[in-house]
Amino acid sequence: MNTRNRPGRHTSPQSGASRPPYGLGTPAGLLQARPRQAVFTPQGIALDPGVAPNPACSTDSGRPCRHPLTNEVENRRLLVHELAVKGSFDAIVPVLKRIAGLQHEADFTERAQAIAREQLGFELPAQILADAWVADLDMRTLYGECVMRTLRLMAEQAQLSNPLQDTDEAVAFFLDCGYHAVDISPCSDGRLKGLVRYILRLPYGAVRSKKSYAGAMFDVDANVKRWIETELMRYREGRPVTADAGTRYLKVAVYHWSSSDPTHEGCAAHGSNVTAAAEAGLKRLNEFRQAIENSFCCGASVDTLLIGVDTDTDAIKVHVPDAAGEINLYRFIDNIELYRASVNDDASSARLKVYRAIQAASATTGWGAGSGEPHEGMRRLVASLLINNLSQIEYVCGNWGGRYADIGHAERFISVGDGFEEFQLRNLAYFAHLHTVEEGAPDMDVGIKIFKKLNVSHGLPIPLAIHFRYDSRVPGCRERTVERCQRVKGAIEARYADLAQKGLLVCGMTVQDKRPGSPIELVEAGAA
Repeated sequence: MNTRNRPGRHTSPQSGASRPPYGLGTPAGLLQARPRQAVFTPQGIALDPGVAPNPACSTDSGRPCRHPLTNEVENRRLLVHELAVKGSFDAIVPVLKRIAGLQHEADFTERAQAIAREQLGFELPAQILADAWVADLDMRTLYGECVMRTLRLMAEQAQLSNPLQDTDEAVAFFLDCGYHAVDISPCSDGRLKGLVRYILRLPYGAVRSKKSYAGAMFDVDANVKRWIETELMRYREGRPVTADAGTRYLKVAVYHWSSSDPTHEGCAAHGSNVTAAAEAGLKRLNEFRQAIENSFCCGASVDTLLIGVDTDTDAIKVHVPDAAGEINLYRFIDNIELYRASVNDDASSARLKVYRAIQAASATTGWGAGSGEPHEGMRRLVASLLINNLSQIEYVCGNWGGRYADIGHAERFISVGDGFEEFQLRNLAYFAHLHTVEEGAPDMDVGIKIFKKLNVSHGLPIPLAIHFRYDSRVPGCRERTVERCQRVKGAIEARYADLAQKGLLVCGMTVQDKRPGSPIELVEAGAA
């Protein structure tokens, strides 16, 4: 295996010289900012009075921010998607409150089902409604069922809409940058759930892996295994390029913080200490790269990148590697500052400032000093991520006054297992990636702690969506995956027995084939 090649420009049938780089070649017609739309109130959603507005949201003259590199068409499309999905989940409690007031009416079942069909898009479990005359309506079970049914309904609709169709273009751009695979491990915090689709503006299918871990503390051994699988696929199948193409595998870790309340609303896994979160992410990246080099050869084909996210504004901080691929916590580009510096420029000047920011970061002295600029492919990738994120900064400016109202946790459910690729939205789900509850205990414990405040304190159960993917090409894989769902459900209920006994845990189980576009299949309790 030749793993000593430094990444360079890779030419493929998909990536001709005339094709603009992904994220940098936005059509001129999309660079013109639209007038601020009254999607909510003219001032956006009412902000928490204790949260200061984002100063990047207006210029010195006081006019609204309109960055020349913003993709307004994409911003509008993503906003429609976000409002539709979150609105469906947020409708559950008001609908159930309305239904609860009717439970002693003579035609309760018929009226309740009519309301559910009209407002939620599905019918409620008939047996729960039928039993309401004996005792009070089982609202906890009903709430959990509504969350799970809404989840499946929204997933089906997301598969049909599929708003991002430029996966091939993004893969070609990665190859141009010298990367045959991009693997991202963010923190499992629900505020990063929209990382790929919104914050970085990348097509979900173009990223090799997107597994989340509490505190971005990804499993090094599992990631080495994934690297081996990727390299084997290149040798056996030449996907996406052959093994002699001179490209590399890129591993990205993403930590986060809250600029509004850094000591309380940061990463729970690191005690809201942004320095600890960044140091931990960098340590894992270094361990991963060292593991590859020790196991295969010096200079194995791995690059690393560390990114931070301010979950209040979705602005990223990119820690630019040096010429040797080394990352320093003190050498970075803060994209909110780059936004402010270029918001009044024309498109060409704004792009130039992006590249100059990379050069300036590479020339950092003192604590952040490195050994020169990263290779060309890394520079182009970093520039693309920064420009893509400018659209997300303006997305938050245009719709939420520059800073989200929900700066803390506001997830609707806990996603356990492989996760739902169909949902890439901020604060929709807390993600606990695991195969067994024992190995994923830290992630699960953090999630349960969060939902005790969000749901249990208000008498609502914690919805857990247990979801695993199987390979239909492998005999018996589906049956084993169903069994895994059952085992994980039993282990969760045993670990949090006090909540389960009080009806404060609601577990839904689903499986899904790994083939793109495969339907989500419901697993009934006790099924085999």
